[in-house]
Amino acid sequence: MKDYLKLLRIKHYIKNFIVFMPVFFSGSLFSTNKLLSAFLGLISFCLISSAIYIFNDYRDIEKDKNHPTKKNRPLASGKIKPVKALIIMALCVVLSISISLYLNNMQGIFCLFLYLILNIFYSIGLKDRPIIDVIILASGFVIRLFFGGFITDVPISKWLYLVVVMGSLYMGLGKRRNELKKQTDSREVLKYYNYSFLDKNMYVCVALANVFYALWTIEIPDSKMIWTVPMFIIILMCYSLDIEGNSDGDPTEVILKDKTLILLVIIYVIIVFGMLYFI
Repeated sequence: MKDYLKLLRIKHYIKNFIVFMPVFFSGSLFSTNKLLSAFLGLISFCLISSAIYIFNDYRDIEKDKNHPTKKNRPLASGKIKPVKALIIMALCVVLSISISLYLNNMQGIFCLFLYLILNIFYSIGLKDRPIIDVIILASGFVIRLFFGGFITDVPISKWLYLVVVMGSLYMGLGKRRNELKKQTDSREVLKYYNYSFLDKNMYVCVALANVFYALWTIEIPDSKMIWTVPMFIIILMCYSLDIEGNSDGDPTEVILKDKTLILLVIIYVIIVFGMLYFI
């Protein structure tokens, strides 16, 4: 069972909680219908993302066998047969789309297909194209945001959209930076990148994310949200410290391995929850 959970990349489901952002920040979390839709949407996106991870692992079996850490993945290590993995992948896609059909939201279904298609093209070749690879990585977070907005019928703020765009580009560039630093990854695209390019663009993205977040808090009817700007900046500072340290750059790994960062995020969520729903 452990190998199958590893194949599905369960720990990466943390990224899919972006689906809850629209309903959470809109103050509609206590709306039963919206909360149920967001929960079902979360399950749907977890399934479709697992399908993509399996597809990518299947494509990279031979390459992963020569990687110091990826060789331990279920497919590369031979613990799970490729045929079984493909069956699980197909089931994930079918179940994900079925849940979205139940939600009866065509825009949400479009988001799922867009995510699926973009990541298939990423796996079969676009991951080796500089800039495009980072854009596709970032698009996954943006699609999750809009998917959450569509299925819960919550409009997405333009400023929030820009915060997610800049933040996800920053994380994507940071991932490539650490892969370049460790040189343990066999990615062909790394030969096109250098520290100077990655660092400069990371700084631009994180700076804009802070600015857009501040503008977003001003746009929100609840004026108290402006007081969360310093904490948002501090959270990104902690993330930056990890990225420029000894992490592997993967957003999930960075967050889960930094207890201080986790604590700050939890405190941030509690504060915002209190501001939007009780104060």
